[in-house]
Amino acid sequence: MQQRTIKKPVEVIGIGLHKGEPVKLRLEPLDVDSGIVFYREDLAMSIPLCPSSVIDTRMATVIGNERGFISTIEHFLSAIYAYGIDNLRVVVDGNEMPIMDGSSVSFCLLLDEAGIEMQDAPKKIIRVKEVIEAKEGDKFVRLVPHEYAAFDFRIKFDHPAIGEQSEYFRFSTSGFVEEIARARTFGFAKDIQYLKSQNLALGATLQNAIGLDEYKILNPEGLRFDNEFARHKILDAMGDMMIVGYNILAKYESFAGSHKLNFELTSKLLSDSKNYEFVTVETLQSKAFAKSFA
Repeated sequence: MQQRTIKKPVEVIGIGLHKGEPVKLRLEPLDVDSGIVFYREDLAMSIPLCPSSVIDTRMATVIGNERGFISTIEHFLSAIYAYGIDNLRVVVDGNEMPIMDGSSVSFCLLLDEAGIEMQDAPKKIIRVKEVIEAKEGDKFVRLVPHEYAAFDFRIKFDHPAIGEQSEYFRFSTSGFVEEIARARTFGFAKDIQYLKSQNLALGATLQNAIGLDEYKILNPEGLRFDNEFARHKILDAMGDMMIVGYNILAKYESFAGSHKLNFELTSKLLSDSKNYEFVTVETLQSKAFAKSFA
């Protein structure tokens, strides 16, 4: 299996979740072993994709430094994970990614438009060798050595429209598009009102999120999946795992995980070389991982 980039540049304009302003996103091919590189066009500033670039995880995963930042990258990165993209320049002209419809499906369509280019170098991934865990009370996220990539997420909300939900997803690109990519982010009306009073979530609408009051879902069209909330948590987790810059061969398990715990997990993973190894896909004994990108 070879490294992947895109065949041609593509771009789209969407609304930023927090500023509520138009954001232009452009994707450009990069050479082998370049990795995923974010670029703030308005600041002429590159931000490499790695845990040390993460500066905030309170409401989304944010990368940057003292010069500037890019927020809400996880929905986009989940599509990058799913399509197995290794080398890409991600150009934005503001401090956040466009929220699109609150899921990853628009980014999948953008990658489909760009096309996938196989490159003349073997694809490298991170194979997890030890169980790694990050915890906060009864909440946890965990990576377990596994012969294929899988995501197992459970949530529990004291809300009649959510309650307890779970989803198990054995990773494949086609499975992601069909089962995970369309799951939208969600928020509670009382929280959105407060955030807007703080000049945040100014772009949040029922067109780019599932909205809930104290009792019910506010979107007139309802849910896309019975357990859309749990599926979106897997979408977020895939994007947050992509912070390491490589696909990860492991089983991800979580109860009530968060961007903060996911960041702690990736940081802990890379903190000790005993936890992981870089391997090419061809050297794996199991061929299931390579087939999952077909």
